[in-house]
Amino acid sequence: MIVLGIDPGLTRCGYAVLKSGSGRSVSAMALGVIRTPPSSPLPQRLAELKAELASLIAQFRPQVVAVEQVFFQVNVRTAMSVGQASGLALAEAAAAGCDVIQYTPNQVKSSVAGWGGADKLQVQKMVQARLGLAAVPEPPDAADAAALALCHLAMAPAAGRVAVGGTR
Repeated sequence: MIVLGIDPGLTRCGYAVLKSGSGRSVSAMALGVIRTPPSSPLPQRLAELKAELASLIAQFRPQVVAVEQVFFQVNVRTAMSVGQASGLALAEAAAAGCDVIQYTPNQVKSSVAGWGGADKLQVQKMVQARLGLAAVPEPPDAADAAALALCHLAMAPAAGRVAVGGTR
């Protein structure tokens, strides 16, 4: 199974493409961040992000796209841009025929680090360990995307590999 994890953001959108192998083995096929310049007009930034997401989906053909569910932000401006990026990711994945599922930050942290209150560095270190990486993944947005994909791979067997709470 190939899973694309997306940590949505307009300035930095983390992504990770993970492939599950035999047993519990998981390997990283791609890990990084899509960046759009804050100085560009919003419609242009959204179009760039949409094109990059579509390219990732076309290149790796994931069966599942796991996107972080945004449910609380103190900064309204940040919440709006994250929501816009999240919407693009959800729509692109659904249009490509992928199963789409959202996980809350607490679900991801619990699944990957064993505790819903884990900090960024703890998540990065667990992603590094689980994927056998030489160094902690940087920036944290890429590690968060990998954690989303790892969370899905851990939770999917329990859900019968059905995108619970997502779209099919």
